[in-house]
Amino acid sequence: MKPLIFALCVVSAFGSLSAQKPVWQPSPGHTQVPIWPGRVPDPQPVAGPEFATKSGKEFMVADRPAVGVSNVSRPTMTVYSPNGRNTGAAVVVFPGGGYQVLAIDLEGTEVCDWLTPKGITCVLLKYRVTNVGPYPKSGPYPESPMALEDAQRTVGLLRFHAAEWHIDPHKIGVLGFSAGGHLSAATSTHFKKRLYPAVDAADKESCRPDFAVAIYPGHLSMSAAEWDAKQGTKTFVFPHPDHLSIADESFGLNPDLDVTSQTPPTFLLQAEDDHVDNVNDSLAYYVALKKAGVPVEMHLYAQGGHAFGLRRTKFPITGWPTLVETWLGTIGMISDVASSAKPPTVCRRHLSRLPTGLEPVMRICTSLLALCCQSGPDATLETPTRCSGWRESTRQTNPSNRRFGRHRC
Repeated sequence: MKPLIFALCVVSAFGSLSAQKPVWQPSPGHTQVPIWPGRVPDPQPVAGPEFATKSGKEFMVADRPAVGVSNVSRPTMTVYSPNGRNTGAAVVVFPGGGYQVLAIDLEGTEVCDWLTPKGITCVLLKYRVTNVGPYPKSGPYPESPMALEDAQRTVGLLRFHAAEWHIDPHKIGVLGFSAGGHLSAATSTHFKKRLYPAVDAADKESCRPDFAVAIYPGHLSMSAAEWDAKQGTKTFVFPHPDHLSIADESFGLNPDLDVTSQTPPTFLLQAEDDHVDNVNDSLAYYVALKKAGVPVEMHLYAQGGHAFGLRRTKFPITGWPTLVETWLGTIGMISDVASSAKPPTVCRRHLSRLPTGLEPVMRICTSLLALCCQSGPDATLETPTRCSGWRESTRQTNPSNRRFGRHRC
């Protein structure tokens, strides 16, 4: 990754600053809460007051601008409670921005808009990014400890307030984008000891996340760590192993990420044409997790680029939230989406016409039919191709109805 270059591009994309320098505020009904009761640990100089600005035409995602927050020296968290049912699961969200700025809506509030209707508490962390002087004044750990300190503190606060906020303390995860994806991995591998002295009872709680999601992450590979170590004015010695193979150079892990069997289950997603954070970042972390016996699911796409958030574009990769929902069900954090999804009324009528004996398989394929119906009234589902379990069950339970052809929603 080239964090400094990316950060400069992001800052430039958010346009010139107005004289008033507006401050970001969450939507009505939500309040930012400071995560530190007093002085923050390891404070860094900051260029000026915190401010938020909207990107210009040079940075549009799905034809919409993004809001960036800069000069964050007083970190806060904003709790978004579930709408309706509550699964007990909670996710701390780390927006990206090269550790220099925070894409607060594209990779922050829009994540909460997705999670809360699913019954998941969303906690948006506005972690410290000061962007003063040569990188890495507010870069990745260990060059800069600030963001990881804020992340550790926030996970502990969630466990401390779990009963009050109706959260299952064993279902607290982290989700981050780009630099925030690295922060997800750093939080997953640095939980045995806090980077700061305990300030209250919340710091006695575990800061280990129960699961982690990293979307187009950076800083995870050995080559990315080598680049990080050369930046800025502060001398940083990179612990480079001797006699590296070509595979180690390409897919070796950042040595500051100590992956063990205690690292939480992880979901990784990245595009192969990501020119900001190389796909090797995800590959290196995936290999390390597999070696440690950690459950991991990785999705790589040929196209998609970087910094698309949850906004749908022409690229299939932007449908990733559905993949995460399914994965959360498979690791037991939420109820299985495929088994609980209810298709539209017209689809339920269609399902009721299926031959007797297919009820178990019908439950498996319900989510596919729901997606079919969401595509429009003329959409069809090719059952023999898209649902092989259905085809196999048909042969076993109702040999006279082996071919269903196309099923119209």
